[in-house]
Amino acid sequence: MPKVEIYTWRFCPFCIRAKQLLDRKGVAYEEHVIDGDEEARDAMAARGSDGRRSVPQIFIDDVHVGGCDQLYALERQGRLDPLLAGAR
Repeated sequence: MPKVEIYTWRFCPFCIRAKQLLDRKGVAYEEHVIDGDEEARDAMAARGSDGRRSVPQIFIDDVHVGGCDQLYALERQGRLDPLLAGAR
């Protein structure tokens, strides 16, 4: 079963939108709320494939998917469900 992780800020509209998509799909995920925590943000950026410091940042089985736009792009392309198949 894939592990899904999302780094967020509490009131970030893009974070909320990304979580809504995962929730609609019934996917369990681990949320890392990093509001104002620069060390956690640095760790998130170092973990990603492109060093992005923006939120949300989403990882599936430790593979960096990207942010909200990338998550929705995968959904439109029909590529998200195969990634999440074991995360339900």
